[in-house]
This record gives sequence, C-alpha cells and structure tokens, in this order.
Amino acid sequence: MVTFPTLNTMNHLTILILTTIFLASCSAPRPINNNASTPYPDNDPLITQSLFNDKNATISEENIQKILAGSYQLPQQLRVAVVRLENTAQQRRYLWGDEQHLKTQQAYLDLFAEKFRQSPRVTSVSIIPDLLISKSPSFTQIREAAVRMQADIAVVYSINSDIYSKYKLFSKPDIKAFATTQLIVLDIRTGLVPFSAIVTKDTLSQKKKEELDQSEAVNRIQNEAVLLTIHDIGQQIATFLDKK
Repeated sequence: MVTFPTLNTMNHLTILILTTIFLASCSAPRPINNNASTPYPDNDPLITQSLFNDKNATISEENIQKILAGSYQLPQQLRVAVVRLENTAQQRRYLWGDEQHLKTQQAYLDLFAEKFRQSPRVTSVSIIPDLLISKSPSFTQIREAAVRMQADIAVVYSINSDIYSKYKLFSKPDIKAFATTQLIVLDIRTGLVPFSAIVTKDTLSQKKKEELDQSEAVNRIQNEAVLLTIHDIGQQIATFLDKK
C-alpha cells in the first residue's frame, strides 16, 4: 500500500526548502573593502599627470611636470620693462586729444616705474612703447618686446575705474569713485609669473569750491581712487622684491 504525503506534510517541506535557500543566500561570500573610508581599491594607480587630451595647450605635458616639480629663483639684479594695457571700455570714453586723460595715464605709468626704482635690486626701468606691441598683446609678444629691450622682467598692469554720484536735494552730491588695478611680473627667461596683484579701492568726496565744474571733481576723485591702488601694489612689490 503506497502512502501519499498529506497536505500538511507538503507545506512543511515547502517551508523547509525556502528556509534553506534563504539561509544559503545570506551566507554567500561578499567582497570586503579593507579601507572602508575610500570607495576605491588600494591598488588603484596614482595619477601624476593630466589624462585630458587638450589640442589647444601651449605647454606640453612633459614641461608642465617640469615646471610644477622644479624650483624658481628671480635674478638678483633686475632690468625692468613696464607695459601698460589700456582698458578698451574706458578708452572709448576719451578722445586721443584729451590732454588731461593722457597726462593722467602717463602719471600712473611714471609712478609704477618709480615704485620699482626704489628697490636696490632694480638696475634700470624702461617703458615698452606702443610701437613694439599690439593693443591687446599676448604673453609671447610682450616677452619678445622685453627681450628687444634686454629686460629681465616685464611688469604688465591694467587700470579700470568708474564713478557713482549720489545726488542730494539741498546739498552737494556725493561722488564715489572706485578703481581696480591688476599687475603681474613676467620673468622673461622662463615665462613664469612669480608675482601678481589685484587691488580695488574706493573713495568718496564732493566738489570743491575751487573746481570749476562737476567733471573736474569727478576726475580728481577718480584719480584719488587709482592712486590708492597703485600705492597698495607698490608696497606689495617692495615686500616681494625684498623676499626674493
């Protein structure tokens, strides 16, 4: 006589099989990361150079590694060439016949030259004329122009300034001017930039009695803001040359 399993027995067998499968899946081996704080395996290669293919790069990957790994020292004796980059937006505001504007720009140029002459390391300071470079020169053009003048470093600067007037009903309007001056030192031999500075200053004043009109007051206040930036950068330049 053949005995068939009852319904209860079959249910017990099903539960037993499912339980066995579940326990087997829980006990399956899993990979263990030895360093839980990093999501990458310990044997990943160390990246030491760029893996991006930049066809527009002007410096090779090999030279980038040499520049970053190498050391740099500015020459002890310096022949300086100064380059003024004219702000295109501001240049449109003035005509070339604007005598006051031209004198002011020349005064800024002379002041920067004077700041470098104060360092005992500087043997000469010359101005790169506009004839040697374009209106928007590249670093290559500036470097080649400085080479023609036998300069060790090129000092390149740009000045941007503007004014804000706050009119008052029963008194003189306040005139607020701001100026931002950017300056870099380009080493001619290596093409490196060992020094850079960006300084922004502002000043607030009103028209003085001796000033003939509002535009004269505006020019004075704007000039004061620019001079503040130049004196600040001059102090930074002195500190830089003393340390190097």
